[in-house]
Amino acid sequence: MTNILSGYSTVIFDCDGVVLNSNPVKTKAFYEAVLPYGENAAKAMVEYHLANGGISRYKKFEHFLQQIVPEVCCDVDGPSLDNLLSSYAERVWSGLLTCEVAGGLERLRGKNPNSNWLIASGGDQVELRNLFELRGISNLFNGGVFGSPDSKEGILEREKQNGNIGESAVFIGDSKYDYFAAKQAGFDFLFVWEWTEVKRYEEWCRAEGITFYKNLGELS
Repeated sequence: MTNILSGYSTVIFDCDGVVLNSNPVKTKAFYEAVLPYGENAAKAMVEYHLANGGISRYKKFEHFLQQIVPEVCCDVDGPSLDNLLSSYAERVWSGLLTCEVAGGLERLRGKNPNSNWLIASGGDQVELRNLFELRGISNLFNGGVFGSPDSKEGILEREKQNGNIGESAVFIGDSKYDYFAAKQAGFDFLFVWEWTEVKRYEEWCRAEGITFYKNLGELS
């Protein structure tokens, strides 16, 4: 069987929806964290979150307070940005410790032992590094685990400039933002759909000429 990743010196992975089945955990946490502002505001937050998959929690909560709250809420004295971030982190952590890890991840690594593997995620970087250690998968990503508050575009550009990402690189993601970040950096892109929250992903992938697979197990 053809090794799809054999031609790449660097393989970059998004985390949520690619390496971990954590998208539902985070969607629920966004809803519950902002619920003190009311159900309408919480639903609006979820809609924004789903439409902007891959963007950091910091930017999403800033948008919530600056744009959604003034439009949806009336005289509600809700949590501050720091309190929202803290509430969200507490709700997410337990789910991240127990959610499914992508099947075939270690097999895929075994087929590509000489490539440099990185995580470029919208998740909090400190949280991700602790999580990957606890889940026993940090050793697979010899190029490092990176996340917010840096943006994915910033991570990719920085790691490319410092030589951590080679000339032949591919980004594996499950969101439109992942694709645009990869495209901006000049990297190839593969889409995995099993856990994605992108609606009508197949139609979008075909329109953009993106190769898509069910999951990492299919890649391996």
